[in-house]
Amino acid sequence: MEPMTSNRTVSALFNNRTEATQAVADLVAAGISRSNIRISPETDSVRTDERTPYDTTRDEKGFWESLADLFMPEDDRHTYAEAMHRGNVMVSVFVTDAEADKAEDILERQGTVNVDESVESWRKEGWTGYAAPSEGSGAMRGGEKSTQVVPEVEERLRVGKRQVSAGRVKVRSYVIEKPVSETVNLRSETVQVERRPVDRGVEATDQAFKDRTIEAQATSEEAVVSKEARVTGEVLIRKQGTDRTEAIEDTVRSTKVEVEDDTASEKDRRP
Repeated sequence: MEPMTSNRTVSALFNNRTEATQAVADLVAAGISRSNIRISPETDSVRTDERTPYDTTRDEKGFWESLADLFMPEDDRHTYAEAMHRGNVMVSVFVTDAEADKAEDILERQGTVNVDESVESWRKEGWTGYAAPSEGSGAMRGGEKSTQVVPEVEERLRVGKRQVSAGRVKVRSYVIEKPVSETVNLRSETVQVERRPVDRGVEATDQAFKDRTIEAQATSEEAVVSKEARVTGEVLIRKQGTDRTEAIEDTVRSTKVEVEDDTASEKDRRP
């Protein structure tokens, strides 16, 4: 995560998450770090047909609390919380002064919601909005005590972790064919019949005039091919895990309250 070096916050409302997501993509394409962009709420909430104003005292869906670290005026905080309650999506961009105009132009191109028109429509439906304290409500009268609270706000860094791909090893087994040759000696036997003239006496006449048959078989050898599969090698696949410690550096914001007390000098000037 990149350190957040912004000193301005630019916020805009969109009718739906699709428009808000496209605005975020355009901001990143323009060179603004994704870690300096926030979508609120993070997920879509279930909307109903009721137009009951958002109750900041109960803060059922956390809209009011999610805006605490933006340090916006109370009336703006009420307005944006009500907008998210009604289904709008807010994009907040933490930028430097030099990036502010560029961020505003990009958000405007994506069709931001006109907040003033929305507020006017809500008021017609009964929304009262932020009730600012009346002037003089903090002044002390005889015997009365008045207390106002000025909060000191501090951001805290929360670091999680997620699993990302670091590449992969792919092992594929496939079949290849290659021509091979072997030599083998083959034998063939043939039968030859030869007739030749002879003139000699017969010793056993009774045997000479008998029928008989003689067979001679011609033979020939042919090659017989068989194949045998044998394992000639192995590929082992192992996964080995290692742990590492990584230092995460970022910036967090906080507010400080300075007190200037000139009541002592006022008392000294009294007669």
